[in-house]
Amino acid sequence: MSTAALLRAAGVGVGDEVVVPAFGNVEVAEAVAMAGALPVFADIDPATYCLEPAAVEAAVTPRTAAVVVVHRFGRPADVGRLHALGRRHGLLVLEHGESEAPYDEMARRRERAAFLDAKLRGVRTPESGVGHTYQQYVVRVPGNGRPDRDAFARAIRGKGVECRVPVKTPVHRMPEFRRCVSLPETERAADETLALPVDASLTRRDMQRIAAACNALGGLLQPTG
Repeated sequence: MSTAALLRAAGVGVGDEVVVPAFGNVEVAEAVAMAGALPVFADIDPATYCLEPAAVEAAVTPRTAAVVVVHRFGRPADVGRLHALGRRHGLLVLEHGESEAPYDEMARRRERAAFLDAKLRGVRTPESGVGHTYQQYVVRVPGNGRPDRDAFARAIRGKGVECRVPVKTPVHRMPEFRRCVSLPETERAADETLALPVDASLTRRDMQRIAAACNALGGLLQPTG
């Protein structure tokens, strides 16, 4: 059943608010709107890129009826705290998951992620966390007056490394959902994150090439001093 159908089945509709993340997944905000409710955006945890429970709590109003939790990049959200929050406030808590890869593929992805964790310099590697399946391997490339995430991406693509910006525009910046709301971690993540390849088909040589291309730029990411 779709998110919109689940919300409608639970009686969520016109006049209700539903707390959702703005870091990607515009389809979640669209589903809330399809149910007739208003999407309200809360900030993310900078390590998991999932809704931060304290930020969700701060977004709750008397009109809040539900929370839609999105698991990101293979890293699960803190569902224990979010479900506890839902029970305290009498809210429906829905989970929006990602498609799971077969077990053997997940194991190979974890191996490639561990290789990059050990080899990469000059970028912030993802926190591993319990249950991380690395649907995407997302690093941080902070901007500091020298080449930023976009320049870094262009440079490693020039060396033959496929990479992608996972969230180009947070949902609260999109015209149809524009909100005047403070989401500093969402904004920072949208500006800094870059997904590097960890596909199960990649060879050790491929992984060495990815690390070498990234590390060749590491010196460019140091503060200007």
